[in-house]
Amino acid sequence: MRLFRSLTLLISLFSPFASTAFADDLYQVEMILVRQNAVPAIVSRAAPEDWDAGAQRISPDSFRTPSLNPEVEKLTASNEYTVLLHKAWQQNLGEEASKVAISEGKEQFGQFPIEGTLSLKLGRFTDVDADFWVNQIDANGLVTASEHLKQESHTKNGQLNFLDNGHLGLLIKITSLTAPAPREAPEVVPD
Repeated sequence: MRLFRSLTLLISLFSPFASTAFADDLYQVEMILVRQNAVPAIVSRAAPEDWDAGAQRISPDSFRTPSLNPEVEKLTASNEYTVLLHKAWQQNLGEEASKVAISEGKEQFGQFPIEGTLSLKLGRFTDVDADFWVNQIDANGLVTASEHLKQESHTKNGQLNFLDNGHLGLLIKITSLTAPAPREAPEVVPD
């Protein structure tokens, strides 16, 4: 009985480390930030100076060629949307939230024309917490006004998901790079 209790204690001590050590897998994340032209822009307070607090910058080696270019072409051709940002990268995702900082345009005093964070956490679905700012920057490099997208969602991996935030929206696709590809269905089903 003493051996059983010791073994149980030993397993409980190492199980938190084992789950975090083996839970992270490599995923490709692709996102498209759009403005919905038919919806009036909602100008909010200016983006905070610490817009990326606590977020990791994406390593330049992690960026990948986007695969959603046909969707971007359709969005651009429709005149209903303006594509503001389109990026794809790979990163490890697991049960602990992973927060990355994303920006576009020329940096001025730590601010960008487009800046934000994306927090991802794997579960049955992937929990997404998007917080983006589209900034108007004056000639002195100061942010004078911003549009803000703050949206949380549970997205299904491998599918294109749309996070609607009124005048701004985010298309996101999260695809496992380590899961085996689905097998093709046989042409003839045996009896």
